[in-house]
Amino acid sequence: MILVTGATGNIGSALLRELRAFGAGPLRGLTRDVARAAFPEGVEAVAGDFARTASLKPALEGVRSLFLVSRMGSDAEIIEAARQAGVEHMVLVSSITTQTHPHLGPAAENLAVEKLLKDSGMAWTILRPTQFASNALWWAGTIREHETVRVPYADTGLPTIHPADIASVARVALTEPGHRQRTYALTGPERITARQQVGTIAAVLGREVPFAEISRQEAHRQMASFLGDEAADAVLDVTGGDVNDELLTVRDTVSRITGAPARTFRQWAAENAAAFR
Repeated sequence: MILVTGATGNIGSALLRELRAFGAGPLRGLTRDVARAAFPEGVEAVAGDFARTASLKPALEGVRSLFLVSRMGSDAEIIEAARQAGVEHMVLVSSITTQTHPHLGPAAENLAVEKLLKDSGMAWTILRPTQFASNALWWAGTIREHETVRVPYADTGLPTIHPADIASVARVALTEPGHRQRTYALTGPERITARQQVGTIAAVLGREVPFAEISRQEAHRQMASFLGDEAADAVLDVTGGDVNDELLTVRDTVSRITGAPARTFRQWAAENAAAFR
């Protein structure tokens, strides 16, 4: 049995579709609301809440492999619950910032979760993706209202990754040999700036999208209101304020592991155009 947590999220939902398409099974998807879960046919929907670790016990019964996104809840308790339930292998989505910016608070938290998993006695595979293409959804409301997208570091290009590529690598790690006790840094196929991302969305929509670069200070004021000061500073550092060669490097890990080329930002934008209309 494979259990996918975060099964309605960008990565988890794509992972369930891939696992089903490749004939992996039996499959179980964790969700807070079973009645509203729209999982592929043949996937068992089970209720669970990361905020109440005890609620995960029924979902873990009979599970041998588990997919988890780091910092989704009380990771120490989740990892311990999985160990006690007899889970043999966990695929953990961490962050590339653990190797590019380990001094930042969120990166340090991800590193701590990685260490908990490595020390758990379970087999593990750790995925460290760079910036998600789906982060562009932060602009969706602004674009729908035909307002100006305002971002800092407009011309800093990062190798943004399509969440489905993270799912593809996770699927391979969960179902094929040779990936246990491995850590993979994952990127998209090219570096793309915020200005280029907005231009790509505009091209997909077939209309202009107003765009303006703002200062770090203005961006921090906006982001801190919902992320907090420390997290806002961390995001701003890794999206332009403190980039380094390690963060900017385009890797071929996705294609090497999955055998398919990494998806582009344009592909993601085309698939999610409805969110911006």
